Amino acid sequence: MRSSRPRPTPRFGPRAGTAALLAAPLLLGGLVAGSPAGAQTQPARVVLPGTQPAWAAPTADRGEVAASVPVTVRVYLAGRDRAGLAALATAVSDPRSASHGHYLTAAQVKSRFGTTAAQTATVRSWLGSAGFEVVATTPHFLTVRGDATAVRRAFGTPLHSYRKDGRTYRAPAVPATVPASVAADVLSVTGLDSSPHLMRPSSVRDDAPRTGGTGRRDLLPPPGAALAVSGPFSSTFGSTPATGTPKAYGQVQPYALAGYTGAQLRRAYGVLANGPTGAGVTVAVVDAYDSPTLGDDTAAYSAAHHEQPYRPGQLIRVGPADWSHTYDYNPDTTLDGCGASGWYGEQTLDVEAVHGVAPDANILYSAASDCGDDAFTDALGRIVDGRLADIVSNSWGEAEQTGSDPAADPVYDDIFQRGAVEGIGFYVATGDDGDYAAADGAGKQAPMPASLPWVTAVGGTSLATDKNGDYRFETGWGTDTSPLSRDGKSWGRLPGTFSSGAGGGTSARVPEPDYQLKVVPSQLSGANGGRNRVTPDVAAVADPGTGFLVGQTQTWLDNSVHYGEYRIGGTSLATPVFSAIQALAQQAQGGAPLGFANPALYQRYGTAAFHDVTDTPLGASTTLAMVRTDFRNGVNAANGLNTTLRTMGHDSSLQALKGYDNVTGVGSPAAGYLASYPPVPKPAEGPAAKGPKGPKGLSTPRTP
Repeated sequence: MRSSRPRPTPRFGPRAGTAALLAAPLLLGGLVAGSPAGAQTQPARVVLPGTQPAWAAPTADRGEVAASVPVTVRVYLAGRDRAGLAALATAVSDPRSASHGHYLTAAQVKSRFGTTAAQTATVRSWLGSAGFEVVATTPHFLTVRGDATAVRRAFGTPLHSYRKDGRTYRAPAVPATVPASVAADVLSVTGLDSSPHLMRPSSVRDDAPRTGGTGRRDLLPPPGAALAVSGPFSSTFGSTPATGTPKAYGQVQPYALAGYTGAQLRRAYGVLANGPTGAGVTVAVVDAYDSPTLGDDTAAYSAAHHEQPYRPGQLIRVGPADWSHTYDYNPDTTLDGCGASGWYGEQTLDVEAVHGVAPDANILYSAASDCGDDAFTDALGRIVDGRLADIVSNSWGEAEQTGSDPAADPVYDDIFQRGAVEGIGFYVATGDDGDYAAADGAGKQAPMPASLPWVTAVGGTSLATDKNGDYRFETGWGTDTSPLSRDGKSWGRLPGTFSSGAGGGTSARVPEPDYQLKVVPSQLSGANGGRNRVTPDVAAVADPGTGFLVGQTQTWLDNSVHYGEYRIGGTSLATPVFSAIQALAQQAQGGAPLGFANPALYQRYGTAAFHDVTDTPLGASTTLAMVRTDFRNGVNAANGLNTTLRTMGHDSSLQALKGYDNVTGVGSPAAGYLASYPPVPKPAEGPAAKGPKGPKGLSTPRTP
């Protein structure tokens, strides 16, 4: 994308390629990309960054696809004044700016930065002349259908077949380009690359069997396979030694916890008994699909744990008219499904965690039709277009290099910038596979979309409280697992094998934003050469051994379907927990929206607002660990138990050290965090942000 009048772009604006186009468009004169030598000279063209995936390399090339191969793509519209949008998002988000907090309404954003009818008509005409048929039109994109010949005409590239992970996908042979005459109107194109870009929930359900639903394309499957957790448990960290198990690190280690409740997390993170509750704030939760039992489950959980009941209308659910890819992912077939029933637990965790920590906050659940980028940008865009929430929790993502689609980066950035201008903050989980190298052997990678510059990336910790329920310590969440020997007399080699840990690390394609410049150590930002974005920004409890107790309707071994509770963790827990704490902070400062939070969060770095979390909170000579027992079949002891030792503070190559680190960012919220948000007066001039509107006009509203 580019602006019709290029101008400097703020450093925490769009990613590197997009920012480069804003500052200096890449004009290609002469040959159309991918055309044979000697072809007739064509008008200048502009590169759409990120449209040729890294795996589309000559060594994987299997030749050009047939000209008649059908292709359906989305062409995203740039709207007006891209640079102006980024500059305004920067100004309203920066506490040092006179424009801080002077947000626009959704209608004002559309009027000032939205796509014009003339732009849409121009793009439609260009695509039609290339041989595409427009099958859907929205204010943000056109869905078009054509073939490989139309792709070459419109985007200046042939499509080739490439081998990736043992399968064959099509992708552009060279980066896609657009004519200079429409470059100011086109943001990006997705769908030229046919490989799956499937977001995964960032939650860890202990050692649950990996089974899923069997739903058809147009129906949601029933609840997935059940999970229950086996005791014994510690009531607080270290309170119950695992007597009878071997010593490790010089002593018998304690049993894991049963899982915290929302009230316990409020106390652990310093929320006073009469402290804020999130009143007047709306937190949106975005996940794929929609659990058919969510309403009953959240009500049952609140009653079981003596939480404040949901008010009528406090939980609202909106979503698409249809679902897709509901079946399970199968690497041995061409079916790239999302496993819809597996998302029910993610949704339930997110909603129950938000309500537990911020019991008076309104919760808007915005469902994606599947787990792909286009579906998630639809679900996020729905919130921004209607200014439906103040805070958005996103517990999903994928590996930057091997999973994410760079062509989607500008689309996400556009949504997040428009949200920032409206005073909406987006919080994104960093994942549960550490640096990914230990989990899948694909090399160290950062998480996406957590690495984008306009979101708050949430990492994870292991949380310990004292006997009174007050904060005791946290470690960076990273777990090595060692099994108990058959005779029960020893553990396997310690510390064991990496099993899970908070995601983080240095992006390979997003430049370092301004808010990180004075805080993030250069050895982290420069890990890939230059200075790039590092994640996470903040952290909260994520370790499933100290995690959250969630309640959900599940399908049990006898095929009965009923409610049950289990412990869960992951940055899917940390993200709604921190999002809920942000709702408390917004209420504390008088209800004024926090907006894009990172500049304010980094401004609080090194103060009493945050715990400086390290891997060795009790000293370098003390290694922390827990003993876990898990049902082998996931629900009962009929098939026996697995007993393992979980060594804490071992997150692949990532380390939680003093100061900023790539496991916990600037730290976790301390007792001084909410106190750092005193009431503020409304802006004296400029358009103030309005509160979130209801979901009027959105498709398929559902109430629990």
